[in-house]
Amino acid sequence: MLLRLMLLLFLVSVPVRGAMAGEPMVERSGTSGYVEDSGGVVNSAASSGASKDVMDGTADADVQDEVSDPLEPFNRAMFVVNDMIYSVIIKPLAHIYAAVTPEVFRIAVQNFFHNLGMPTHFLNALLQQKPDVAGRELFRFVINTTVGVLGFYDAADRVFNLKTGDEDTGQTLGTYGIGDAVYINWPVLGPSNLRDSVGLVGDAFLNPLSYVPNDVWARAGIQGYRRVNDTSLRLGEYEDLKKAALDPYTAVRDAYLQTRRRQISQ
Repeated sequence: MLLRLMLLLFLVSVPVRGAMAGEPMVERSGTSGYVEDSGGVVNSAASSGASKDVMDGTADADVQDEVSDPLEPFNRAMFVVNDMIYSVIIKPLAHIYAAVTPEVFRIAVQNFFHNLGMPTHFLNALLQQKPDVAGRELFRFVINTTVGVLGFYDAADRVFNLKTGDEDTGQTLGTYGIGDAVYINWPVLGPSNLRDSVGLVGDAFLNPLSYVPNDVWARAGIQGYRRVNDTSLRLGEYEDLKKAALDPYTAVRDAYLQTRRRQISQ
């Protein structure tokens, strides 16, 4: 039962949702979105510029003062495990994949998966009382699914300059006053907190990949491919963050929380 729950969460987690020790995400070419689920951005540091703040030593000092990390021994252990998974499995596969696959194809695949996140983005924009964002997400989906050929081309951004908002359930809970609670670094899933972990479950019910195909291992394979594909588009960024930080664990944790709070406040 626990294994199935972990697989379910993995299936809807952000493509390399920082899973590998908070590996940073970058902006997709042709879009402005970075995440699909609760905590996704946070797992990356680079998506909102938080990692750059960490590298430059300008990260908000208040974040460190406000961090609740009573599970730090466990979290640090999971950081090491996730870092090993990334270094030994994900990164080598991504290098090979990038060497044999044109970048334009990999970007198209990333766009396709992001387009499937529309139900999550649309509903959460409504719950956050952002009708303009919800309307934009719906219009983006229609345009990208038709003109963009099932979402492989982000025509909404390239042609109409419609940027995605990427709202998720964790953000929605945050806008209703629910705080971070405790920081959690999940095995495989990566950086999160109690609120965003609950939000991730909510996102699972809204993600089409939770239901199709009707086989948990097939879905795991699809998301595994998605993870490798997305990692291939930002190789080296996580390594740069680790080199620049005195304590990579703290840098990733603080960048995660800082990024998440910025998203909720917008």
